[in-house]
Amino acid sequence: MQQQLENESSVSVFKLSGLNETMENRIVFFSFTALFYPLMVFCNVTVMFTIMSNKKLHEPMYMFICNLCVNGLFGTSGFYPKFLYDLLAHDHVISYVGCLIQIFVIYSSALCDFSTLTVMAYDRYVAICRPLEYHSIMTSRMILKCILFCWLAPFVCMSVLIVLIARLTLCASTIEKLYCEIWAVAKLSCFSTTINNVFGYIVILTYFGHAVLIFCSYIHLIKKCMKSIEVRHKFIQTCVPHLLSLINVTAALLFDVLYSRYGSRNLPQSVRNFMALEFLLVPPILNPLIYGLNLTAVRQQVIRLFYKKQVVISD
Repeated sequence: MQQQLENESSVSVFKLSGLNETMENRIVFFSFTALFYPLMVFCNVTVMFTIMSNKKLHEPMYMFICNLCVNGLFGTSGFYPKFLYDLLAHDHVISYVGCLIQIFVIYSSALCDFSTLTVMAYDRYVAICRPLEYHSIMTSRMILKCILFCWLAPFVCMSVLIVLIARLTLCASTIEKLYCEIWAVAKLSCFSTTINNVFGYIVILTYFGHAVLIFCSYIHLIKKCMKSIEVRHKFIQTCVPHLLSLINVTAALLFDVLYSRYGSRNLPQSVRNFMALEFLLVPPILNPLIYGLNLTAVRQQVIRLFYKKQVVISD
């Protein structure tokens, strides 16, 4: 019995079965992905370069937006290159180590989104409710601490989850998704995954608690904005894009978590794939567009950047 268990648990390669029922349309999916991924990279890099290259935008809010774009590139790099390869390959497999790395990259990026939106909410709270103290509170050192918090907290949480997954004895190797996912791998365990589930739910509740905290702070900001037309304009200009990003990220990740835990196999494969990919499709492209198009300072600098390029080319 022990010999049989050892043979069952020696999983070195996982099979991804998410594409099995949609391979007849793989050329369409490959074409769409090959266009979408470079577009997403272009939008994020454009916003990042615009902020980093212009000293007028070296302010806390814009630095956090830049961090949001960096994180978008980081998270999607864990999925799209492998997905493009799988669309052209006959066998959709990933190594055990590669699977753990993919889980770490994708989900630490998702958590980093929440952390970044949380510090952005704090920045807006200080800017609107304590404007005279803003520059003394949001110093360069404070910005650095906030950015480190955005990355270190998700990295620590995901490192613990990866260790908990790595300790599991696995009795199967087929993951019914397009990519490696925490709950999908845990379901392959031969024994109880109670510890994994408890810690996973603690992480989920903690980060969704971030979203609740942000919404509560914005209710306070809305009450504050009612007293002044100037403050109201500042809220609409800088906080509405932030709220849109928060709703976008929260809905996308909630979609993924609920589907992973309670999703039905009776749903068509295409619907299940979209539900699994929603938080890798929408937030990374929508965030740079929201901030790049809505924030006047960023939009003007982006237009100026491309206008200069056109002038250079025409000369």
